[in-house]
Amino acid sequence: MGRFEYFEHLADMGIIGWGASLAEAFEEGAKAMFNLMVDIDRVEPKEKIPIRCQGGDREELFVEWLNALLAEADINGMVFSRFSVENLTEKELWGWGGGEGFDPQKHHPKGEVKAATYSGLVLGERDGEFFARCVVDL
Repeated sequence: MGRFEYFEHLADMGIIGWGASLAEAFEEGAKAMFNLMVDIDRVEPKEKIPIRCQGGDREELFVEWLNALLAEADINGMVFSRFSVENLTEKELWGWGGGEGFDPQKHHPKGEVKAATYSGLVLGERDGEFFARCVVDL
C-alpha cells in the first residue's frame, strides 16, 4: 500500500510519494501535493480528467505529471483526490486525476501550490519500495 510524506524546504514544501511501483509513487506524490491544498479525504472522485505528459526522462515526467494535474484542476475549477498512472514509460505518462468541483465549505482549503519544481527531484527505490520526491512552490 502506498503512502506519502513531507520534508521541510525553506518557504516551499518537499513531497515524497512511496509505492510498490514507480507509478504508485507518482500517484502518492500527487496525493501529497493536493493534500497541501485541501483535505483530500473530503474530495469525492466524481469526475476523471485524463492526463498525458511527455518528458526527457522519468524524473522530468514526475514534475510534468504534477504540473499537468495542477493545470487541469485550475482549468476545470476542481480538486483531485484519486490518481492513476495507467502507463509510464521512459518518456511518456498517461493517467487520470479523479475529483470534483472545488467547494471551500466541503474541502477545507489549506493553501495554494503554484507548481512542482525540479528542486530536490529524485526517483529511487529503498527497501523494496519506490519513491518519487520533489519540492513544490507554495
